[in-house]
Amino acid sequence: MIEIKGKFKVIIYHNETSFFTVAKFALYEVEEKLITVTGIFKELQYDMLYRLEGDYAEHSKYGYQFQCTSFKRVLPTDYDSQIAFLSSPVFPGIGSKMATTIIDKLGENAFQMIKDNPDILDTIKGMSLKKKNSIINGLKDNGNLEEIIGFFTTHGLGIRNIMKLEKIYGEKVIDVVYNNPYQLVEEVDGFGFATADKLAKSIEFDMYSFYRTRAGLLSAVMDECFRRGDTYLDYSELIPLLVKKIGHQNFDLDEVLEDLRKSKLLYIEGTKIYHYSQYLAEEEISSYFADFICQPELVLPKEDITRFINEIEDNNSIIYDDVQKEAIDMFLKKPFLILTGGPGTGKTTIVKAMIELYHKLYPNKSIAICAPTGRAAKRLTELTGVEATTIHRMLKWNLESNTFAIDEQTPLPADLLVIDEFSMVDPWLLHQVVKAGANLNKILFIGDEDQLPSVSCGATLRDFIASEKFPIVRLSKIFRQSEGSDVVTLAHQIKLDEKINIDDMREVKFYEIEKNSVRELVNKVVLLGLQKGYDLSQIQVLVPKYAGDNGIDAINHELQKLCNPPAYEKLELKVGYKIFREGDKILQLKNQIDDDVYNGDIGILEEVCLKEYEDDNIDKLVVRFDDNIVVYSGEKLQNISHAYCVSIHKSQGSEYQIVIMPILKEYYNMLSKKLLYTGITRAKKSLILIGDKSLFEKGLSINDRERITTLKERFDSKVGKSLYELW
Repeated sequence: MIEIKGKFKVIIYHNETSFFTVAKFALYEVEEKLITVTGIFKELQYDMLYRLEGDYAEHSKYGYQFQCTSFKRVLPTDYDSQIAFLSSPVFPGIGSKMATTIIDKLGENAFQMIKDNPDILDTIKGMSLKKKNSIINGLKDNGNLEEIIGFFTTHGLGIRNIMKLEKIYGEKVIDVVYNNPYQLVEEVDGFGFATADKLAKSIEFDMYSFYRTRAGLLSAVMDECFRRGDTYLDYSELIPLLVKKIGHQNFDLDEVLEDLRKSKLLYIEGTKIYHYSQYLAEEEISSYFADFICQPELVLPKEDITRFINEIEDNNSIIYDDVQKEAIDMFLKKPFLILTGGPGTGKTTIVKAMIELYHKLYPNKSIAICAPTGRAAKRLTELTGVEATTIHRMLKWNLESNTFAIDEQTPLPADLLVIDEFSMVDPWLLHQVVKAGANLNKILFIGDEDQLPSVSCGATLRDFIASEKFPIVRLSKIFRQSEGSDVVTLAHQIKLDEKINIDDMREVKFYEIEKNSVRELVNKVVLLGLQKGYDLSQIQVLVPKYAGDNGIDAINHELQKLCNPPAYEKLELKVGYKIFREGDKILQLKNQIDDDVYNGDIGILEEVCLKEYEDDNIDKLVVRFDDNIVVYSGEKLQNISHAYCVSIHKSQGSEYQIVIMPILKEYYNMLSKKLLYTGITRAKKSLILIGDKSLFEKGLSINDRERITTLKERFDSKVGKSLYELW
């Protein structure tokens, strides 16, 4: 039996008679991993800290869970804060077990005793010279952090947030919180209203404070826009949202709005209320492109263009149709072009020709080629032969400050910019590109307008196309006649709302089965693919949601047992309820620009380095992403998961030889035409659909709610009224 500490987050299942409960808890540690806990709980209080006794066990259907036999609600104390501080990244190699041993042995004055006499650490069982030096150096360099962690821990804040606050405010952070805990919502990236509210209640801050109302309104606008994907809210929606957020109506809405407007946190345009960053993005994107497209077109004799295209056709043994030739012609002549089309229509083929011709015409000019994800950038490099990168890396993004080194002061040193998978680019990110675009003379956007929009606010590609102000070439003719042509045919039938008959297809199959048999059939299909010579990187299971019997987590757990079972020669590391084993297929969940690995990248776990064999006493995972090796330890362990099954959103920008997609009633609220189309178009050769065919057909009839934005209207008002027209 083991003991863990965790904060209660959400109920998954609760029986009112027996009180049997399935819940999610966030482990009280640096990573704050979410785990599933089962047990008898009559009542649980949100975000409260509990000490749970029990053990991890593997459920046949739901994977790893912590089965709780007893529990007790606890308030963080100085004892807890001391252990949390000593096991934090400030002291490399000191885990919670060693930290507990030290505090238990030396008592509440442990840190002062160590400062006065470092050799007292020699009395601690298991103490090594390396650990001793880590503690001595940590206390010497971070004396104030001890007090800060003690303060925030006793007020219920997690270690990760504490470290972030200390880095921004230093020793003044406690004074900042007492003066206005809601200041953190505005100034600390990723610090939400709920966390600030919990902190404020803990220090008995005024719940009717203007500061709280102001932060509540800012948070309400941000959260609701992000939830819907809209770039603004209507004024009439604000009061209900704000009352829900802060729990009372004792405020003057116009006064709060005006204060946020003056601080440039919200922008008011009639009855439209924007987060200032969204307004600024739309405004500056529209201004930039209104000017950009008014640059003079390149004058090239038609016979020269024809000769160039003929040379490329001969060199590559291909023949372009009239629409493709028109696209190449427009790319050469016009400063800006949008190229859109579904799979198999030859987008990448003519992009390669465009870049080749550009090099031929301008051998000394620089080209920047990028995509929103690492995998999309890698695929673009393979197809074009030109080095591509992610947008974030191109602009030299800083994770900690969420800023970019390539900006107005240091523009992008390129003449031509190409962005692939443009449907995934949101206005905020495009705004960062625009700010760095002073040197650009030609821009090409490539995307499929029928795919899912960005996960953030806005619908950038849709708005560019809908404005009808910009040159656009739509590719519709299907060229792929070899492997995977049935997938292409299905995608275009969905795109054009044509009648679908999967039964007549050879490379697309639909197996109708009950939900209880889905994971078993997924296993069989994956196993068959492996037996036929495909490797794990070529086979991908796609599912819309994480939780549930057939969610991503459950399917990953099953596929890990099939594809990478325990073996004597394979080391493994348990992180929360997940086991990472050498040979696992790994998914990157966040951008790590310094390691050149990005959200959505997939790699293989090459090596597990257990702390008992490491000089620094730190557990590590070594993951290979193609030719790139990345080492994970401490907080970075939260940035990866298993990748046997991933979400459809995470798969955007990638292609796989075989795609397996369950279609089930438990996904119903997420199913839509764009989601299904996006998943289907990830398949390059074969597509296996599993589940309920009638639900699949129903999903194809569901159109996503159109996001509400004003970028198109800004294009309408500005394009054609550029200063360039004066000359």
